[in-house]
Amino acid sequence: MSERPPREDVPSARRPSRFTPKRVAITVLACVIVFGGGGFVAYRAVQNANEPPGGGLTLEDMGRLASGDLSAPDPETDALKAAAEQAYRADKLKKGRSGAGDSPDDLDWVVPKQAPPGDGFPAVNFPPGSDPSPGSNKATAKAMLGDFGFGEDQWGCLERLWHKESGWNERAMNRYSGAYGIPQSLPGSKMASAGADWQTNAATQIKWGLGYIKGRYGTPCAAWGHSQRVGWY
Repeated sequence: MSERPPREDVPSARRPSRFTPKRVAITVLACVIVFGGGGFVAYRAVQNANEPPGGGLTLEDMGRLASGDLSAPDPETDALKAAAEQAYRADKLKKGRSGAGDSPDDLDWVVPKQAPPGDGFPAVNFPPGSDPSPGSNKATAKAMLGDFGFGEDQWGCLERLWHKESGWNERAMNRYSGAYGIPQSLPGSKMASAGADWQTNAATQIKWGLGYIKGRYGTPCAAWGHSQRVGWY
């Protein structure tokens, strides 16, 4: 019996698909936001798309945290931010045509009934009898500028940036993307790297936000410039 000709080398395992469940969920969500009008209901889908199964940080997140690189560009998250901004502008245009004026409903953020969950953190109630204090939160941020190497010349840019993002409200959640907190972290649980009380503590959110700005944009004015150009940072 003649021997069979040798087969060409064949990979022993299939290539991993580029279309992971997370990427599919994010792609579908972006389409819903852009073509379906978005809305606060998108928040739950964003949480499902961004939260690892079973909670906790992913290996990728742990690696980035270890290298101090949690502020690095994230194309998937950036795509969600861009889609949310597009939906917000579309809604503003629609309301403008109907003669609607500026009102809380015209803002791109709302205040949920509970602080959102994420990465193993359950949703939590806001402290009874407490209310956000934008003035106090601004004072905290201004006092922290020097800790991150920012001069007083950067304060005006930071004040305008976070006024646009959240009104300096630590409970603000973007109605289109689900971004949360004063710096509008997406998802909010990224701020856990600055403290486990990220859901309710304005100082923790500010600490994370200043670190994010420094790591990705260098300065608040650079972040504000980016936000002015594209609508998000």
